[in-house]
Amino acid sequence: MRLATIAVSRLALGKLFARVCSISVLVLCFTCTSFASANNSIPNIFKPESTPADEIHTISRFTLTITGLIFLVVFSLLVYAIAKFRRPGAQDFEPPQVYGSNQIELAWTVIPVLIVLVLFLATARVIHSIQEAPQPAAAVEVIAVGHQFWWEFRYPGLGVVAANELHIPVSDAGKPTPTFVTLLSADTDHSFWVPQLAGKTDLIPNRRNALWMEPHQTGMYLGQCAQYCGTQHAKMLLRVYVDSGENFNKWVANQKAPAVANADVAAGRRIFEQTACINCHAVAGTVADGRFGPDLTHLMSRDTIASGAADNTRENLKRWIRNPEEFKPGSLMPAMNLSDQDLEAVTSYLETLR
Repeated sequence: MRLATIAVSRLALGKLFARVCSISVLVLCFTCTSFASANNSIPNIFKPESTPADEIHTISRFTLTITGLIFLVVFSLLVYAIAKFRRPGAQDFEPPQVYGSNQIELAWTVIPVLIVLVLFLATARVIHSIQEAPQPAAAVEVIAVGHQFWWEFRYPGLGVVAANELHIPVSDAGKPTPTFVTLLSADTDHSFWVPQLAGKTDLIPNRRNALWMEPHQTGMYLGQCAQYCGTQHAKMLLRVYVDSGENFNKWVANQKAPAVANADVAAGRRIFEQTACINCHAVAGTVADGRFGPDLTHLMSRDTIASGAADNTRENLKRWIRNPEEFKPGSLMPAMNLSDQDLEAVTSYLETLR
């Protein structure tokens, strides 16, 4: 009997220790993330910069507070019971029996029901406010299409097509300018997630999902495909640039302009139009009208290539054209096997697409 009691006590202590470790890790992560750098290039779910993200953050903190209090109560009762009733000869001691106590039965039924009800109502309110938010007339509409392994952004009301880097205007409290995004998939399941701007929402073939963002501060925010979609899922990155109203209008005007026609790189353009590049990519004003790859009309206006896998520099662009596998093994872009001379010419041409 004594050995059994010791074994049960050790098992209880082991479970208690595991719970303490778990909550300690949670608290440590919360603390480290809360004091993380204010740099927006580091995704931080505890530093929301948009109305939907702020509401999600608020309900998350509320839920964490409630569950944390429950943990403290249970933990304190366990410590009290272990400290008070752990004594020699305990196996011969039988504590007071409370079986059939109406007060205890009522307490551990009503209190959990009330806690669950409060959490349910608070969560339902946030879900409703996010999913049923009205779209004002000044809202910017974007269609985001997930591809393996890059993002396509179309602005139907503005006549703009971009890739991997989404530009949206900051929302002024006096004149709200939210961005409503329709999410589509061209192939398999993807998931659009920019932690500081909105919740994670899936892109599913043959289904239209949606989300909206209402950022309060300009800057660049990193996002990620959060649903495994193939070999290069981890490098299906995205950037959201929140611009001031003036800068956003300038960006739109630049993106609507036709591709630059520079006679100095005519040889590179001719090579580009004679290869399989035009089957996948589009360049406005040329015969290139592909839809399987990113639109290259204003390629050099982007900070990165390969969906954020590399900086958009001449050297990286050459390496990307020569061998896409170097940056993204499993990428669906084939190597063009161009000669060094042709590669230099095509790279020079692409550098003029701003």
